[in-house]
Amino acid sequence: MMKAKFILTAIAIFCVGFVVQAQDIKIGYTNVELIMDMMPEMEQIGADIQDYQQQLQTNIQTKGESFQRQVQTYQQAAATMTEDARAAKENELRKLQEELQKFEQDAQVSYQRKLQQLLEPVQTKVFNAINAVAAENNYTHIFSDSVGNNPVLLYTKDDDKFTELVLKKLGVAIPEGGVPSGSN
Repeated sequence: MMKAKFILTAIAIFCVGFVVQAQDIKIGYTNVELIMDMMPEMEQIGADIQDYQQQLQTNIQTKGESFQRQVQTYQQAAATMTEDARAAKENELRKLQEELQKFEQDAQVSYQRKLQQLLEPVQTKVFNAINAVAAENNYTHIFSDSVGNNPVLLYTKDDDKFTELVLKKLGVAIPEGGVPSGSN
């Protein structure tokens, strides 16, 4: 009977300790995509990226039409060309086709780069606001809550040394000055 009381007391103390520790944790969720979509700057960004995309598409279309004209000209003249001239023209057309494909790929990369460049200031503004609101309201952790995606940690209090604890557990030396911020 005494042993059972001791075990129940130990469990009660453990549970109270856990509840006290759990009260220090305050977790929040936010939808960054929703916030970004609601930012007034997004309307202008949408217009700017649409204009940029239209320019890229116009350039691709112009180059594609030029290529098609050269192919048609070749097809009309192929029967009267010498074998060497036909081979040279086919080689030239193959190179032009490769250049056109590379131009299209470069345009996609350029589009993504331009989009990121336009979005970066708004993303920074949103993440700074998330960090400020979390700190002001004593949140310890903020996760993204985007539909279809796994939650991503957006904010953690500076005094959360989880990464350092894991490194210590693994026997990895922690750099002087601690782990760089954003890694906790």
